[in-house]
Amino acid sequence: MKRLLHTPVALLLRRIALLYVVLMLCRAVFYLYNARLLGPLAWGELGQLLAGALKFDTASVVYADGVFVLLSLLPLHVSERGWYRKLLFWYYVAVNAVLVVAINMADCVYFRYTQKRFTADEVFFADNSNSAQLVGKFMAENWYLVLAAAGLAALLAWGYGRKVREESLLKRGWVYYAGSTLLFATGAGLCIAGMRGGMTRMTRPITLSNAMLYTSDSGKANLILSNPFCILRTIGSAGTVKYRKYFTPEELPRHFTPVHQPADSTAVNLAGRNVVIFIMESMSAEHSAHLMPEAYAGRDTKGFTPFLDSLMRSGLCFKRMYANGTRSIQAMPSVLGSIPSFKTPFVLMPQSLGESRQLPAMLRGKGYSTAFFCGSEHGSMGFGAYARSAGVERLVSREEYEAKHGTDDFDGYWGIWDEPFLQFMGEELSKTPEPFFATLFTLSSHHPFVVPAQYEEILPEGYTKIHKGVAYDDNAFRLFFERFGREQWFRRTLFVFVADHVSSEKFAPETRTYPGNYHIIGFMYTPDGALRGEIGEVVQQLDIMPTLLGLLGNTEPYFAFGRDVLNEPQRPRWSVSWDGEFRAVTGDGTIRFDDTQPGPVTDAAGGDAAETATLLQDFRALVQQYYSHVEKKSYTVHD
Repeated sequence: MKRLLHTPVALLLRRIALLYVVLMLCRAVFYLYNARLLGPLAWGELGQLLAGALKFDTASVVYADGVFVLLSLLPLHVSERGWYRKLLFWYYVAVNAVLVVAINMADCVYFRYTQKRFTADEVFFADNSNSAQLVGKFMAENWYLVLAAAGLAALLAWGYGRKVREESLLKRGWVYYAGSTLLFATGAGLCIAGMRGGMTRMTRPITLSNAMLYTSDSGKANLILSNPFCILRTIGSAGTVKYRKYFTPEELPRHFTPVHQPADSTAVNLAGRNVVIFIMESMSAEHSAHLMPEAYAGRDTKGFTPFLDSLMRSGLCFKRMYANGTRSIQAMPSVLGSIPSFKTPFVLMPQSLGESRQLPAMLRGKGYSTAFFCGSEHGSMGFGAYARSAGVERLVSREEYEAKHGTDDFDGYWGIWDEPFLQFMGEELSKTPEPFFATLFTLSSHHPFVVPAQYEEILPEGYTKIHKGVAYDDNAFRLFFERFGREQWFRRTLFVFVADHVSSEKFAPETRTYPGNYHIIGFMYTPDGALRGEIGEVVQQLDIMPTLLGLLGNTEPYFAFGRDVLNEPQRPRWSVSWDGEFRAVTGDGTIRFDDTQPGPVTDAAGGDAAETATLLQDFRALVQQYYSHVEKKSYTVHD
């Protein structure tokens, strides 16, 4: 029996089984770290979750260790050499310590900020020069995850059984080669089956969305998934466009078209005004007592955006504004181009470089000066590159600020603190020819949730780690308005405030599940009171560009996936997004569908059944329009 357990096949099975154990332990840590986001686990659902986890773990094992398996079964006597066995040991420990342990531990932290697992997209996204510093900061804050990773890596090294002497049952000669070749072929076949998720004629290679087969909860689907599957499975899809065609080319525009014709008359005419868009980091609706007063019932501190709340009451407030994604890089095209991001963030797709006429380019063609401000360094997070592609002439970043004001205002992590950078923006706009269009992306209301030393004892602690940073940014906007509010250019400016996505830190129960976890701050403000009111319908980031064009008296057709909130009542009132499936929140509930399934898989809550069916068709048409234009690399009216 002992000899049987020491055969190469038995030792290989032992090492593979250990990988399953380590992956399950990683999953347990992932759940404990994100339990508040994922919700409680019921006994009745554990069986399905475990079945799904085993399928995806099998794929992860094959992706990471397929080469190891084949090398372990190599039908040659060289596999018995000491140097060869040492090579296999270090391959097993090093590769799995990185791809299995380290990435899954990093996923614990990453998921809290994006509600998605780490995929190949992030390989192209993490291009900041301060990435090493940020990783070090995360490791210091989550030292217990570092210890857990070290312990799991040690378990892999110890459980490998390096000192066990391998004893093959196969004799030398033709029996050895025939038997070893058969084992090698069997191992290769099982690897292919594991990678595909099965070997029946009906089996298609599994992808991330297959996790939804084991749970109806998209959050818990992330619990089923594991890396390295999520990364390696998505590497090859960066430049491909695959989508389902629900309608013929003739039918498609009757259900949805991204081509807009300008309105004959507009509700409010603000033609010729300057436009400033503030894209605010992590500004969830729950930070505002004006938007969510019920969240502060019985609490001492009534919200953390008192100044922004005052502007909402004096401007055009979107009570139900929703983000179209969960990441900053998804917000940029949504806000400036009315272009959504679905399975892959639009900016990270090679096709995003196709011809377009986005808001900055359109206004630039009307004589506007265009600028993009961000306190991070040039090239950080891809913001500047996207702004350029959208038609922005001038990029103003950390380098320009420090050239004039020195290096003392760097926050140590992301860029210049928002308060001094907002002041700098005002100084630059005061020298900019009018009319101008400017966008600023704030940074300070973000991890690591710190504020300048002079504010640490002044600002409220709040109910989550981000609230002090939110209060800091709210005060930064107040100081900006106080300093520049009397300038002539300021009084001729239409200000737009919109969050990029919700915060990773949540305290109101309704903000932890869809659609509450997409509900953000969004409103428009004019100093002279020309734009006032409150809109209770569903509004999305995609609607900002069309609404601004309507307010500014645009007379040319344009390309956008959103609607002019004030002038296009015939277009759907919804907010679209993707999280393992296509989802839309409407005035009556939600709609969702999965385009990978052979038949219609839909779900709707609330509303008239016939109206819901129509919206579903319109939603499918929107998705088909999106991918057909991505395929053509063209985002203009004439293509």
